[in-house]
Amino acid sequence: MNLLSLEEVTVAHPGHAPMLRGLTLAMDEGERIGLIGPNGAGKTSLFQTIAGVLPARAGQIRLNGASVTPGRFRPDVALVFQQAEDQLFCPTLAEDVAFGPRNLGLPGSEVATRTADALAACGLTGLEDRPVHQLSGGEKRRAAIAGALVMQPALLLLDEPSGGLDLRNRRRLIALLSELPPALLIASHDLELLLELCPRVVLIDAGRIRADGPARDVLGDAALMTGHGQEVPQSLTQHPQR
Repeated sequence: MNLLSLEEVTVAHPGHAPMLRGLTLAMDEGERIGLIGPNGAGKTSLFQTIAGVLPARAGQIRLNGASVTPGRFRPDVALVFQQAEDQLFCPTLAEDVAFGPRNLGLPGSEVATRTADALAACGLTGLEDRPVHQLSGGEKRRAAIAGALVMQPALLLLDEPSGGLDLRNRRRLIALLSELPPALLIASHDLELLLELCPRVVLIDAGRIRADGPARDVLGDAALMTGHGQEVPQSLTQHPQR
């Protein structure tokens, strides 16, 4: 049984024409998939639909064999927003990370353990009492990930996780993501990051999946990438020797 299964899924915001049509996709437990496509292709909307925030217009989405019901909270899938500030809202870092498990009604000892473990995994131990607005950009990004990990999801959806990060924080993020146990579906224009983290890449454009295969094959196909407004990553570009 697949961890995630999309069968002929159509995605549309209320009152608007579909931006995604007939998507069929399967993802296994622990798998890492990169999702690419031009701006406006519907990557973020697809994430919202998988997470049950945006209802699918048609088709079926299953997570661990159970249908995803819009509006129903599913702790086994977690979405990390493109802008960390949209996800952090409690006064301190520890309070923010603990928000999810506390609202599940878990015992205080388990909330504390989960929070400490998530902070440690994200390299944030020692910052528990730091006001979230005083965190650096890289710390905020890792705090948002910690707030997702604390729920112990089977699937983590990451929307442009390296956006706006400097080189040091980008490398730290890649190291963090490479060690995470959940399955990862990563939407990003940072194609080098996807090459490092994701053995498989899915390209969507003009409402449909246009390619789905090994990352190096998809990202290294110059005609495919150019035809859908993308560029082959520099690391896959052959340069003549001088």
